[in-house]
Amino acid sequence: MAKRILVVDDEPDIRDILRILLEGEGFEVEEANNGREALEKIQKRPPDLVITDYVMPEMDGEELCRKIKKDILIRHIPVIMLTGKKEDVTDKIKGIDAGADDYVVKTADEKELLARIKMVLRRTEMDLDANPLTRLPGNVSILNEIESRIKKGEKFAACYVDLDKFKNYNDKYGFEMGDRIIQETARVLIQSVEEVGDKTDFIGHVGGDDFVIVTTPDKVERLCNTIIAKFDLRMPKFYSEEDRKRG
Repeated sequence: MAKRILVVDDEPDIRDILRILLEGEGFEVEEANNGREALEKIQKRPPDLVITDYVMPEMDGEELCRKIKKDILIRHIPVIMLTGKKEDVTDKIKGIDAGADDYVVKTADEKELLARIKMVLRRTEMDLDANPLTRLPGNVSILNEIESRIKKGEKFAACYVDLDKFKNYNDKYGFEMGDRIIQETARVLIQSVEEVGDKTDFIGHVGGDDFVIVTTPDKVERLCNTIIAKFDLRMPKFYSEEDRKRG
């Protein structure tokens, strides 16, 4: 399957040049005029890579990059920053500080740009062990996280999250609705950790309806209670009115 790249630039000519170049290499290309439009497209259908101009109206490349890297569901997406200023070190530092994975001058040779794109994609594939539905870290990352804490001698608590009778739900409502339940569960876990936990906590997706959270013993009970409360509050909307009345 072709890798999909989102090109973000307020200049149509630049977007056209990049689209022709990338499509010639077998990439699927989507375009956005500015950072705000790009962020909406990314959240609806995450691409494999974002190539963004630095200076744009409404939302510039630096702000777009920061918003991408702060969102746990899309921060895995690599960002290449483009600039028309060859020697502006300040812009380059700002772009890197914002989380950009690479920084390229617009006047760069086409071969160099393609090489950088392929390098970033290759590096991301190697680093990323994410569930395709939730984009949360998968089994390899889960094991690495737990093993790392054991080696460091840290005290930690591991929570295993499983949805009761999920197969029965899938059988009745179908796999598409089941996927929505999984995604909503991921959001519940993320928001609960953000609310009760801290940046050291880890959330992983084993697969299907199974998740793992690694946290500290002092937070685990409150975290679990928060997850249960949020889950119970949100799930009724995924059932028919008849089933909701039945309980």
